Amino acid sequence: MVTTIGIVTSGGDAPGMNAAIRAVTRIAHAKGLQVIGFERGWDGLLTNTYRKLTPRTVGGIIQLGGTMLHTLRCPAFEEPGGVERAAETLSMNNVEGLVVIGGDGSFRGAVELSKKSDALMVGIPATIDNDVYGTDETIGFDTAVNTAVGAIDKIRDTAISHERIFVVEVMGRKRGFLALEVGICVGAEVILIPEKPVTLEEVNKLMEENAKKGKKAGIIVAAEGFGDSSKMAREMQRQTESEVRLSILGYAQRGGSPTARSRLLASLFAQKAVELFCEAKGNMAVGLLNGKIISTDLKKCSETRKPLDLSLLDTANMLAT
Repeated sequence: MVTTIGIVTSGGDAPGMNAAIRAVTRIAHAKGLQVIGFERGWDGLLTNTYRKLTPRTVGGIIQLGGTMLHTLRCPAFEEPGGVERAAETLSMNNVEGLVVIGGDGSFRGAVELSKKSDALMVGIPATIDNDVYGTDETIGFDTAVNTAVGAIDKIRDTAISHERIFVVEVMGRKRGFLALEVGICVGAEVILIPEKPVTLEEVNKLMEENAKKGKKAGIIVAAEGFGDSSKMAREMQRQTESEVRLSILGYAQRGGSPTARSRLLASLFAQKAVELFCEAKGNMAVGLLNGKIISTDLKKCSETRKPLDLSLLDTANMLAT
C-alpha cells in the first residue's frame, strides 16, 4: 500500500504546474498519504534535494505560473548510473509512488526510472506544446494559447494601421498544435506548421491573392519548428512589395497566471493520479480524452507520436478568405 508519494516537475515549465502540485498534495493528504517534492526536476532525485509538502505549504500557489519546485534540464540523469541514483533516492525516502509532471521527455525519464525502482510512476501531462499522446489537452496549453492570442490581437492593430504583414512565431518545439489553434483564434491569413510544409512561393502567392481581395495587412502565424522565421520574413520583404515585419513571442507564452481551464485540468489530473496510487496502479499517465479523465500506459504515451488534426488547416483557410 502506498503511504508516501513524491512529486517532480521536469523539463520546460508550463502554467498550471503549481496548481497540479497543490492538488496532488492536498488530495493525497486527504487520503492519508505523505508527500515530498523533489526540487529542480530530476536533479532533485540525484542530489536527494526535496521538501515536505503539506496542505499549508502549497497554499497560495494555484494562481502562480511556473513551478514552486523549480525545474532544469538534467543531462546527468541520462548518464550511466544516473537513473540508479534516482532510484536509490526514492528507496532511501520510502517513496512508493512518484508523480512526474511534464511532457513526453519527462515521461520517458519516468519509464526508465521505473525499470530500476519499485516505486509506482504516474505521469501528469504539462506542456504548452500539447504534444503528449494519450490526452486531448495538456496543462498549460490553454494558457499559452490565450497569451499568444492576446499578443497577436495587439500586433494586428499595428499591422492594419501600417498596412503591413507580420510573421509571428509561436512556440511548440517540433509540433504545430499551438500555432494551429492560435492561428485559428486570431484569424491568421496563413498558418505554418511542421506537419504540413509549404514553400515561400506558396505563401507569397497567397498573400498576393489576399491583396487583390483588398487585404492590405495580414498575420502569418508560424510554429517555431516550421523553419527560420527571420529568414522567411526577410525573403518575403525582398520578393514582394509588402512591408513585412517579424515578431517572436518567445518565453512569454510559458509564463503568467494559468487560465481557469489550465487550473481545472491540473486539479482533475491530480485527483486521477492519486486515485491510481490508492489502487496500487503505476506506469500510467493521466489525460483528457473525449471529455473524460482517463489513464493510459506511460510507456505508450512516451513513445507514440500524437496526431495533429490537419483538417483544422482547411477550416483556417476558409475562415481567412
